[in-house]
Amino acid sequence: MSEKPKNTEKPKNTDKAEQQRLGVFKTYKLYVGGKFPRSESGRVYEVTDSQGTWLANAPLSSRKDARDAVVAARKAFGGWSGATAYNRGQVLYRVAEMLEGRRDQFVREVADSEGLSKSKAAAVVDAAIDRWVWYAGWTDKIAQVVGGGNPVAGPYFNLSTPEPTGVVTVLAPQESSFLGLVSVIAPVIATGNTVIVIASERSPLPALSLGEVLATSDVPGGVVNILSGKTAEIATPLAAHQDVNAIDLAGADDVLAKELEVAAADNLKRVVRPQAVDYFAAPGIERLTAFLETKTVWHPTGALGASGSSY
Repeated sequence: MSEKPKNTEKPKNTDKAEQQRLGVFKTYKLYVGGKFPRSESGRVYEVTDSQGTWLANAPLSSRKDARDAVVAARKAFGGWSGATAYNRGQVLYRVAEMLEGRRDQFVREVADSEGLSKSKAAAVVDAAIDRWVWYAGWTDKIAQVVGGGNPVAGPYFNLSTPEPTGVVTVLAPQESSFLGLVSVIAPVIATGNTVIVIASERSPLPALSLGEVLATSDVPGGVVNILSGKTAEIATPLAAHQDVNAIDLAGADDVLAKELEVAAADNLKRVVRPQAVDYFAAPGIERLTAFLETKTVWHPTGALGASGSSY
């Protein structure tokens, strides 16, 4: 008795929707006041990889966006600067936790944006995560390093304590954009300042994605505000803004840095000039102290009820 011939024909896939599924393109937005607005101008610009291949459209921030970011940063300053140093450290460590959970996404974005291999991009992202942990550990220690009791000759004592400068504008580095970005943001907020970040003009996408991490990391809205677009166009009004207390020119070239330093002199902003930095090296505490002011309180001894004066 002969066997029945086996049916070797493969069943046809009738799920055409599955076959024709299109990828979901990510819409990149600004991060201002804890929210994700598009630029108020409605403008975008094309971001490409090192080979000129289109990656995404990034918001092209306007002067109005910059002013909105200053308002948000100033509003958040009181609460953030008034938080305990220990609490700020917990929040920064939480950022590292969230970045660790989204590591693969950032490796891919850094590789595409900066033209790196996957292994080199992974090293950049790992270093950026470690950098958040580094600064998280310094939040409740920096006051003991740069402050303390001062020796005086007289019937009184005085104590010096560091306090945050206020609202800081930061131009993110154009090269080493993600690790450099983290290296200039983290120390500013670790010491109680709030910040307006101008992302790398060429490679803004990891910076804009960082806003999503910050929004889910217990960082209060307005503490960090991230803008993308033409660096000079955004930085010029911020450098002259009367409610910006300091500016870090890390991502400015020599010509732009000079122009911004002149504009910043209108209200005696503290200015950190651009310099060559190896962001993979141990960061030290220079960027922590760059945006701190020292408050010294004098107090007489042996006089009950006497009040001290500060300068």
